Amino acid sequence: MVLMFDLNFIVALIIAITVHEFSHAWVANHLGDPTAKYRGRVTLNPIAHLDPVGTIMLFVVGLGWGKPVPVNTNNLNSPKRDSALVSLAGPASNILMAIVIAFPYKYLATHAGPEAVLNLLRAIFDLNILLAVFNFIPLPPLDGSKMIGVFVPDRWYRSYQKFLNEGVKLFVAFILIDTFVLGRLFGFSFLWIVMGAMYQLISSAILIGT
Repeated sequence: MVLMFDLNFIVALIIAITVHEFSHAWVANHLGDPTAKYRGRVTLNPIAHLDPVGTIMLFVVGLGWGKPVPVNTNNLNSPKRDSALVSLAGPASNILMAIVIAFPYKYLATHAGPEAVLNLLRAIFDLNILLAVFNFIPLPPLDGSKMIGVFVPDRWYRSYQKFLNEGVKLFVAFILIDTFVLGRLFGFSFLWIVMGAMYQLISSAILIGT
């Protein structure tokens, strides 16, 4: 388990969050909504994407999050389709980042590269995949909940929007039950079982394919 004060972990998570949020902003701007651009979010400067509370929590407990990217769906060329694409951009960029990092990591690993560099590269690789997998969960406010909107029939779309607005409660309840009920009473986490399996599948595929 990665320690909360591990410098590699902190650097890797900042990189993963920055790439993730930048990609949301860039794709939204490209698809017709300049809201994020006007707010200075189409940048790879981590300061623009780090949420104050999320940043503090990063250093306190080793778990942080980025500032949500503002998106006005009314500006998008095709609101239903493009909302899904904007949401997909975040986790997709993390997978792409992991693929890019895999090349120098594998090269240095096979040529006895510096251990410090290898550890940092591996942390960046791992955190990008984990952030992507986590955001694929189809519960608000995670990206997965917005990706599925493109498949929702128009007659159910109002109910779907209500789910996005109120479903955060379901997510919080899920995390609490998974952490404090399953974790404390039964010694396992459904979330981490699923995420661990997905991580192993994606990381193995990337490392074999690069």
